[in-house]
Amino acid sequence: MQDRLVSPHLSEEEQILEGSLRPRHLQEYIGQEKIKANLSILLEAARRRNEAVDHVLLYGPPGLGKTTLCNIIAAEMGVNLRTTSGPAIEHAGDLASILTSLQPGEVLFIDEIHRLARAVEERLYSAMEDFSLDVMIGKGPSARSLRLSLPPFTVVGATTRVGSLTAPLRDRFGAIYRLEYYDTKALREILLRSARILKVPAEENGIEEIASRARGTPRIVNRLLKRVRDYAQVKADGVITSEVAKAALDAMEIDNIGLDQTDRNMLLTIIQKFRGGPVGLDTLAASTSEDSETIEDVYEPYLLQLGFIARTPRGRIAMGAAYEHLGLTPPQAENGSNLWTSNP
Repeated sequence: MQDRLVSPHLSEEEQILEGSLRPRHLQEYIGQEKIKANLSILLEAARRRNEAVDHVLLYGPPGLGKTTLCNIIAAEMGVNLRTTSGPAIEHAGDLASILTSLQPGEVLFIDEIHRLARAVEERLYSAMEDFSLDVMIGKGPSARSLRLSLPPFTVVGATTRVGSLTAPLRDRFGAIYRLEYYDTKALREILLRSARILKVPAEENGIEEIASRARGTPRIVNRLLKRVRDYAQVKADGVITSEVAKAALDAMEIDNIGLDQTDRNMLLTIIQKFRGGPVGLDTLAASTSEDSETIEDVYEPYLLQLGFIARTPRGRIAMGAAYEHLGLTPPQAENGSNLWTSNP
């Protein structure tokens, strides 16, 4: 999965370069217009009251800009950003160490917040709600609880699985925003901005070609831009034209809607090995040599958005659009009619 060009996850090598492409302020952020409008009101109100911003939860598929928005929140408020992740906070003591080191108004970004340990999560409740932390001193009969006061701070949580958050934790966030996939217009704007920063000469048709194959994800569109830039410098005169972009993306086996060979293999597995489904997630994972969580979090969201597969109580099924895209004939019903002429 790490080697996929259309993977929405960030590799270690890309972290530094992606940081240079990230917008620093809300007005520079492209797309997610509803979230930007609501977030600008939230931040301006907090500035006028001279208070810490209310806790914010950002959720949606990976690569859509949750981390970028968190950086923008801290920059707009003029405070420091502390970054950690759910799996990194193993014990309640780790959380206490982080919280007691926060300065007034600072932003604590917790990525993959749904993976917090239960003991850590319960300790976070009072910290978010009352800005206090209960610490146990001593052991046995002589143990006693000490309540520490914390300065007002903001927790920004990011998750790809909002349904995995417990209700008590979710309820402590004052603002909850869902990030949606980007349309081609927004991706074009992102590409033009990234091309200027990277000093990549590109024609409008070339930008359009890359944007159409980026799966609605800014992280992927920036990655494709860099790979097409390499192709243009080696195989052409360095300018990204429509023909150069098509040739580069075709060489990388990324088709006209952004599916790569891994996506097509998964669709073909459902269609050819399991007659279009339904097939259970674990069975599909074993058949494709992929982890079930990877299929659910990485592969399926885009295929579901395209209407290529559907989740049913009995398992995953391939829809008519998947057959059409792959150039296959949909299965026939017993009466001889096309099984997908109507919604299942």
